[in-house]
Amino acid sequence: MSNIIAIVGRPNVGKSTLFNRLTESRKAIVDESAGVTRDRQYGKGVWNGIDFSVIDTGGYAVNSEDIFEGEIRKQVMLAIEETDVIVFVVDVENGITDMDEEVAAVLRRSSKKVFVAVNKVDNNMRIIDSHEFYSLGLGELFCISSMTGSGTGELLDAIVKEFPEDAPVEVEENIPHFAIIGRPNVGKSSFINALTGEDRNIVTDIAGTTRDSIHTRYNKFGHDFYLVDTAGLRKRTKVKEDVEFYSTMRSIRAIEDSDVCILILDATRGMESQDVSIFNLMVRNKKGIVILVNKWDLIEKNNSSTIEYTKQIKERIAPFVDVPILFISALTKQRILKALETAVEVYENRSKKVKTSELNEVMLKAIEAYAPPSIKGKYVKIKYVTQLPSQTPSFAFFANLPQYIKEPYRRYLENKVRENFNFAGVPIQIYIRKK
Repeated sequence: MSNIIAIVGRPNVGKSTLFNRLTESRKAIVDESAGVTRDRQYGKGVWNGIDFSVIDTGGYAVNSEDIFEGEIRKQVMLAIEETDVIVFVVDVENGITDMDEEVAAVLRRSSKKVFVAVNKVDNNMRIIDSHEFYSLGLGELFCISSMTGSGTGELLDAIVKEFPEDAPVEVEENIPHFAIIGRPNVGKSSFINALTGEDRNIVTDIAGTTRDSIHTRYNKFGHDFYLVDTAGLRKRTKVKEDVEFYSTMRSIRAIEDSDVCILILDATRGMESQDVSIFNLMVRNKKGIVILVNKWDLIEKNNSSTIEYTKQIKERIAPFVDVPILFISALTKQRILKALETAVEVYENRSKKVKTSELNEVMLKAIEAYAPPSIKGKYVKIKYVTQLPSQTPSFAFFANLPQYIKEPYRRYLENKVRENFNFAGVPIQIYIRKK
């Protein structure tokens, strides 16, 4: 089960800065102008060994009270429905506003745990000023400064306590889950319908037709797994804002709860920045990945079309390029069974275990052929390697001076593991430990 935090609040209270702080990134644009965040931002964070996802619900339109009344309510209600924990960000400089009270009224009626983060508290006088937010009736306050990070540790300590320790498991827990991910109208539902031979999922040209995650049991040709059709992930859309938010939440949860993610691209549009963002989220979640280029029947092709298209995709997803890329057509059913077989192979790669003797025989030769570069006259020696007993492929290399092994050499080691053992479509973790 995934742990999801939604950050809500009116514009310009510091939601994006807090998002960047919690995810240890600079993904969200931060500016003093209201309404800078329009696209949904989502990322991964970890605190006290507990992983979670963070959704920045973005800036709300403030030009019209009518827009506020409609859109704020939709966004907050969806956050309540889809997330485990809600962080309500308010601004100590401006005090309580009408917008704050509107959001608080909705949150008070929810059953979800709400944390009030009073932002921009960077001195003792502002701590005193923050006490007025108790009148919102949402319980304890957390005085933070998302800019400096002050108080965010205490906030996260309280948040992670709310996550369930033992996630509920499904009855058929050993059955793999393959999530079908992609932008609207790339053919996700058509792909599942072609596989199952049933028009189970509604297919139209209208973006946002699929709004929920639909589970389809596939039990044919010796395979048994769930296909999860998700709502389309979009960057900017003509569809209403709440549909975009809804699709993002559902898709992230589907990614986190899946074993293999099948990323479907539209051959007529190529791999766009939103696809790259979703791909990186899959990698950070350590999921198996297969990329399918759909609508290949609509492309004018020559002898090198697939080679050129594959090269373009790999340039966008580097450095992790050991990902199967297939060219399909859900409409004509071209290569759809091959796509399925590839997803099953990636699932098996994800749980593959390599014998320690085999691993050492291959990797120690590779290390001998290209030893780690010496630093400050000191020579790094790697004597032993083993695969760790983790859910996803992780390898520990034992060295005399692990602190001197830099990222380029880690990539060399990873590439050698991939060359000799098939881990296609699966992110690999490389750890250097003291001998």
